[in-house]
Order: sequence, then C-alpha cells, then structure tokens
Amino acid sequence: QAQLAESGGGLVQAGDSLRLSCAASGRTFSSYVMGWFRRAPGKEREFVAAISWSGGRTDYADSVKGRFTISRDNAKNTVYLQMNSLKPEDTAIYYCAADANADVWDSEWYTSKSQYGYWGQGTQVTVSS
Repeated sequence: QAQLAESGGGLVQAGDSLRLSCAASGRTFSSYVMGWFRRAPGKEREFVAAISWSGGRTDYADSVKGRFTISRDNAKNTVYLQMNSLKPEDTAIYYCAADANADVWDSEWYTSKSQYGYWGQGTQVTVSS
C-alpha cells in the first residue's frame, strides 16, 4: 500500500508560482502512474496532470496546459507539480494520487479519479486577484 502526503500549498497572488510536492511511502513508487487532481469550492474533483512510471510521459488538463508541469523523482519517491502564472480560478484543494494497476498509458484511465487507489489528504492553494 502507498501513503501519500502533499505539501507546498499556500496563499499567493495571481501570476505567482508554487511548487507542490507529494511524498509517497513504500518501495514500489516507480510502479505507479501518478496524478494530480483538484477540487474547487462547489465543484467536483477534476484531473490536473498525470505522469507515467518513469516520467517519460505526461499529460495535462487544457486549463493548466503550458502553465503547470508535473515531474517525479523515483529515487525520492516524490512527485511534483510546478504551477506558474497562477490564476484565481486555480484556487482549490490539490490532491496527489497513485494508480497501482495501470499497465498502459491511456488517457481514459489516468484522467479518471476512479482509476487511482491511493490519495493524499490534499493541500490548499488559494490565488488572490
């Protein structure tokens, strides 16, 4: 089993940057597809970004493409989300998630929150205008 812990959230102004980190326990981190999701007030949890096992493949929601970058360090069991040019509409609780069952890189899978079996507790990101 994996335990995930996010950090790095906070209150920033529009246009600022933040880097979220998600540390995972266990010895099989490199076998997980990792994803970031977010839940804005009054909205459903939505896909933000995903990264493949070795980090060679990534994908993003259209709303963050070109501004956010997902990366991972398998030696440190950590996945990151670099968020630049933040907007007020990025305000949300950000969650990292691990998919231990994926064996293909398929957008129908890694964009679906139901695919992920492990979740962190979330970290709040607030962007003021």
